[in-house]
Amino acid sequence: MKATIERATLLKSLSHVQSVVERRNTIPILSNVLLEATEDGTLKLMATDLDLQIVEVVAAAIDQPGAITVSAHTLFDIARKLPEGSQVQLSAADGKMLVVAGRARFNLQTLPKDDFPMIAEGDLPTKFELPAETLKQIIDKTRFAISTEETRYYLNGIFLHVQDDGQPVLKAAATDGHRLARVTVARPDGAEGMPDIIIPRKCVGELRKLLDEVDGSVEVSLSSTKVRFGLGTAILTSKLIDGTFPDYSRVIPTGNDKLLKLDPKAFMQGVDRVATIASEKTRAVKMALERDKITLSVTSPENGTAAEEVSGEYTSPGFEIGFNARYLMDILGQIDGDTVEVHLADAAAPTLIRENDKAAALYVLMPMRV
Repeated sequence: MKATIERATLLKSLSHVQSVVERRNTIPILSNVLLEATEDGTLKLMATDLDLQIVEVVAAAIDQPGAITVSAHTLFDIARKLPEGSQVQLSAADGKMLVVAGRARFNLQTLPKDDFPMIAEGDLPTKFELPAETLKQIIDKTRFAISTEETRYYLNGIFLHVQDDGQPVLKAAATDGHRLARVTVARPDGAEGMPDIIIPRKCVGELRKLLDEVDGSVEVSLSSTKVRFGLGTAILTSKLIDGTFPDYSRVIPTGNDKLLKLDPKAFMQGVDRVATIASEKTRAVKMALERDKITLSVTSPENGTAAEEVSGEYTSPGFEIGFNARYLMDILGQIDGDTVEVHLADAAAPTLIRENDKAAALYVLMPMRV
């Protein structure tokens, strides 16, 4: 194999594919990126961790077609340190790959391409397109609520499913048992009849990075076990989480009759200030509600007490409720508008948070005893 490629192009593609590669691998080939030079003047780069696979195709000057695998992180570090604007020559022979750019030469160990594992996609019957902006919104407004508890593996991702709520919609939800985030968008053409799927956390993270460089739409193809995203020059394929997502609609409260309206940014700053002294373990902040007055307070046995009044609209009977400050701030950070609606019932019931009843995103937060 022999190819010449511009450093910037190589670096950008390697930055996409190498982040899939785990730093510690018991299987040596999984530390490598597959480079495949084809006669039609393209270089294909591919990396996998056996659950997630990314392929990117870029233009290059090909002198000799062929394929080889080489350490992904090493090649990425080399490309990063090469001079800007340089042309990088990659040539592989006799179990080694020579990388030449300007006066720099690197001779790297390689492994044969035949050992490189591929994810067999199988048939992906459901196909539709989603605008990149919509996909970004779905990820940004839900992924903070993805559970990191490995024992409840079915919560370690974003749940996507279609529903008919008077009109056909696509819903994305994530929960860790303490909070729930859900985004609803119009169902794209072709998504009708799609299976319910759970996209793993790592795939969500890699997809979000790639979306920053995509204008227009993303092609989504899926079956009940795999999903593939077509993102311009890159294709991301992932296995799905094999599990059943709980019926989260049961925890979304419908009868919360106490309405509090606030400025989300000012409220978030207030929570952040009083939480400075909260103990790391509980991070509990208490909200005392009175007519048009909300008092935030924290009591910590080690550090002392803190309190702050924040303004808001509230006309229901007063009461006190406690929340985890971190969880509350995570949700408030997703609100784009100038007001947020907090629908409360009592100190023990789940609280519903949303921008308004027209907003695509909705959040549920479980209270804490304080």
